[in-house]
Amino acid sequence: MTSHLDGVLLRSLTPGVLGILVRRGADFAAAEDAVQDALVEAVRVWPADPPRDPKGWLVTVAWRRFLDATRADAARRRREDLLDEEPTPGPAPMVDDTLQLYFLCAHPSLTPSSAVALTLRAVGGLTTRQIAQAYLVPEATMAQRISRAKRTVSGVRFNQPGDVATVLRVLYLVYNEGYSGDVDLAAEAIRLTRQLAAAIDHPEVAGLLALMLLHHARRAARTAPDGSLVPLAEQDRGRWDTESIAEGVGILQAALARDRLGEFQAQAAIAALHADAPTAEETDWVQVVEWYDELARLTDNPVVRLNRAVAVGEADGPRAGLAALVALDDSLPRHTAVAAHLHERDGDLTTAARLYAEAARRAPNLAERDHLTRQAARLNARGHR
Repeated sequence: MTSHLDGVLLRSLTPGVLGILVRRGADFAAAEDAVQDALVEAVRVWPADPPRDPKGWLVTVAWRRFLDATRADAARRRREDLLDEEPTPGPAPMVDDTLQLYFLCAHPSLTPSSAVALTLRAVGGLTTRQIAQAYLVPEATMAQRISRAKRTVSGVRFNQPGDVATVLRVLYLVYNEGYSGDVDLAAEAIRLTRQLAAAIDHPEVAGLLALMLLHHARRAARTAPDGSLVPLAEQDRGRWDTESIAEGVGILQAALARDRLGEFQAQAAIAALHADAPTAEETDWVQVVEWYDELARLTDNPVVRLNRAVAVGEADGPRAGLAALVALDDSLPRHTAVAAHLHERDGDLTTAARLYAEAARRAPNLAERDHLTRQAARLNARGHR
């Protein structure tokens, strides 16, 4: 079995190897299959005989697997052309083409939602379940969407990059999964967004980078030493990364000055208001609600309206927050947890405890489930005093 280090190395090399095969003429679906075969072979071979040049080894093996798969039904002339193009053994160029591959996967033949799903699966390294959670759809639905996307681009030469908006959506979802999910991809998403911001003068690219930096600045304070979640209001703000906050605020201010507001700038503005408050009690919740109103106008996203209900509860009182919550579908992720929080602030501890326990059963990860379970236990203990 390969070591943990080898596993990390394989994940880091996969996008570059896939990109090399695509640029050499392999269609995306066949290239992805060939790379997966090469990874399986690496897991089998590397522990006993590690290569001096892992990327070159993967490129060579993946390319040969691609040729083997196409040889049976390819025309003789095309077969010979492909054989002539086989990379020679030796070190492969260490070029970071991950961002380029993101653009190539955002292919014009795909709808934006399908392009995002395909890229998250093939390049971002997320599972179908994780992508489905990000899209708020059943896992089976997302699996069908990804399969259709693969069929759509099967045989298509990826020489027509997609648009910036789709790539930004992918980077945003990768960051969110890395920040709060099972796979740590947040730093990689920030790195790629920095590359994009350096290459493209676009206010929404700047807005996304600012948003990531402002959220990442709080990461060290989000968990206690035992791994339990620490809510924003209870975080030790002395542990926040002030340099990242200052950088994020500066990037955001420059983007907003261009007067081309987009959803990522609006989200970053909300994050900046939280970062600017010396304490949770001093947060300018009225401005937070106003920015959520802008964000809802831009996106009409139900999760945005759910978060807005929390902000309304802080700005205008818990009953106003509960009134805003009534209009939303109670099947939304974290809807029950928000209801529990607002009922607790309104003094209805019995209802709040019941809802915290229900929210814990629906939690998407272990850390959140444990946090909600402790909240329910805390209120139940208070009720028995």
